[in-house]
Amino acid sequence: MKAMAIKSLGNSDVFQQVEREKPQAKTGHMVIAVKATSVNPLDTMLRSAETPWSANLPEILHGDVAGVVVEVGDSVTNFTVGDEVYGCAGGIAGTDGALAEFMLVDADLMALKPSSLSMREAAALPLVSITAWEALVDKLKVQPGENVLIHGATGGVGHIAIQLAKHLGATVTATTLPRNLETAATLGADNLVNVTEQDVQSYVSQYTGGNGFDAVFDTIAGENIQRSFEAARYNGSVATTLPINDVLHVALKSLSFHSVLMLIPLVHGLNRCSHGEILAQIATLVDNGAIKPLIDDSHHSIWEVSAAHQRLESGQAVGKIVLTA
Repeated sequence: MKAMAIKSLGNSDVFQQVEREKPQAKTGHMVIAVKATSVNPLDTMLRSAETPWSANLPEILHGDVAGVVVEVGDSVTNFTVGDEVYGCAGGIAGTDGALAEFMLVDADLMALKPSSLSMREAAALPLVSITAWEALVDKLKVQPGENVLIHGATGGVGHIAIQLAKHLGATVTATTLPRNLETAATLGADNLVNVTEQDVQSYVSQYTGGNGFDAVFDTIAGENIQRSFEAARYNGSVATTLPINDVLHVALKSLSFHSVLMLIPLVHGLNRCSHGEILAQIATLVDNGAIKPLIDDSHHSIWEVSAAHQRLESGQAVGKIVLTA
């Protein structure tokens, strides 16, 4: 089979087309014909820099995948040949990813794709929707009527988080850059903050009466995490997806602070079935009209992965960049 592989870490030009043996199904796994994959910041990081997972990084990257089951292994009972599926199932921790014609996947990590979506649309969802679910449902435990702030409205995780928080019954405020305001307005947030015009004190006063938000999900982190701490109410909750340094405000405001790393089941093999279960629930929400992926207007094939990575790293993408087979 054809695949796009890396031999060393570096810029987007390190990808090269190679021939590899088609994978064979094994117990608990299945082989899928890859129809689409999407680019996540994780993929560009794994390609370009040393990470905790570099020691056993596979040559074939990309975790997100949508495709058709062509072979099932022993003990796989919930999928059959011909099923259209999606998931985040490789590209890290020694497991080959989706930049190939075929991919071997752990069935526990997969779900039937939303029937209302194309393969291209479905491939945009796995990593970001699992991350949003773990942050809002599992960690922050968002409840109806709560006031929730989400940073990064049109980002991969952010745009799903807005829609999921609304489904959970929250009043949602989301931050965005001015150039993305029009797109952000389509995602269903109750309030939008133009971060170039309003500081934290201003929008906390406007949308919470000065009390602060019950829960904050920061998909940007870095220096922005201090804004999240400032925006949260006393005894409130903050979740983020990226490492941070200064957590003084967590103590000063008695915040519950949560780090979200959806890679743990994939990398360490812990509770892998939780990912398949989350994706099954996401598929239901999508087919019921509660969630819709935001797709960047770029078009690339898997064999043009270098250009897709360049697009993400340019900072110009709005929503998810998807590659088709």
